[in-house]
Amino acid sequence: MHSETTTTIEAGKRGEALSGAERRERVLGILSQTQSLVGLVLVGAIFAILSDAFLTEYNLLNILRQSAVTAILAAGMTFVIIAGGIDLSVGSVVALTGVIAAGSMRDGTPVWAAVLIALAIGLAFGAVNGVAVAVLKIPAFIATLGTMTIGSSVALAYTEGLPISGLPEAFTYLGQGFVGPIPTPVVIAFVVVVLCAVLLRRTLIGRYAFAIGGNEKASFLSGVRTTRWKITMYALLGVLGGIAGVVLTARQNSGQPTAGAGIELIVIAAVVIGGTSLSGGRGSVWGSIAGAVLITVINNGLNLLNVSPYFQGMFVGGLILLAVGLDWRNRKTSD
Repeated sequence: MHSETTTTIEAGKRGEALSGAERRERVLGILSQTQSLVGLVLVGAIFAILSDAFLTEYNLLNILRQSAVTAILAAGMTFVIIAGGIDLSVGSVVALTGVIAAGSMRDGTPVWAAVLIALAIGLAFGAVNGVAVAVLKIPAFIATLGTMTIGSSVALAYTEGLPISGLPEAFTYLGQGFVGPIPTPVVIAFVVVVLCAVLLRRTLIGRYAFAIGGNEKASFLSGVRTTRWKITMYALLGVLGGIAGVVLTARQNSGQPTAGAGIELIVIAAVVIGGTSLSGGRGSVWGSIAGAVLITVINNGLNLLNVSPYFQGMFVGGLILLAVGLDWRNRKTSD
């Protein structure tokens, strides 16, 4: 009898400990997912106080327009990082798909066909990244660094280093037009983000992204086709890179072979600031979007305050260090 009582008490204590650990993990998860939103509100309030121009309708729409391309890419990057990967090639995909779409229209291809070509190239690029990482087992950083270089070189070779201009008005509408009072890029980004948020939380690709990022070996042993799903996630990001390339090219009214240069770091920063763990297994699309908007707000506000662009990177860099530090602390605490 005494033995049974002792066993029951010990089991109860283990249950309480487990419940406490689960509660702590849940709280840490909530904090990590909301940190970008809290930061966005605080930073926005500061700039609203310091600059009368910040909260004007024109400036707010400008912030959303400037955030659109980053938001599209961040939505796709969230899947890859949650699954434990990373993709440095998104900037070159934006440039390559943009110049090929522009070149296709220059040669007489209809707008709709040029857009589909851009998406197909993005899909192929993403699939190559996925195969390199999931099948060939090349570390994601190295594999995507290689494809980044290839994509940039192909874009430069295709254009001979020169922009492709004279694009049809029906195409530039995708980057410069309005749907009612809302800029078209913002509408496109919103649709992409909503779809990605649903995919992450309501479908198999999202469920398996969390599973693979949490423990890839255990996921494989439990029957998840980890190789196929990792390729799918990189391919999804490639397609979104094509969409971003189309939107950016339309906004600039020309295909620039250097468009998107360095944007991969901004996108990764947005995802990390948004609470997605670099070690995988945790994150959200909406957090990443808040991170993307936060970075844009910082740059916009500093411009309004006439802060030199040479110093603006210091603020974003400090924010990244803070986000990574919080992620590291959360992981240590949860362990």
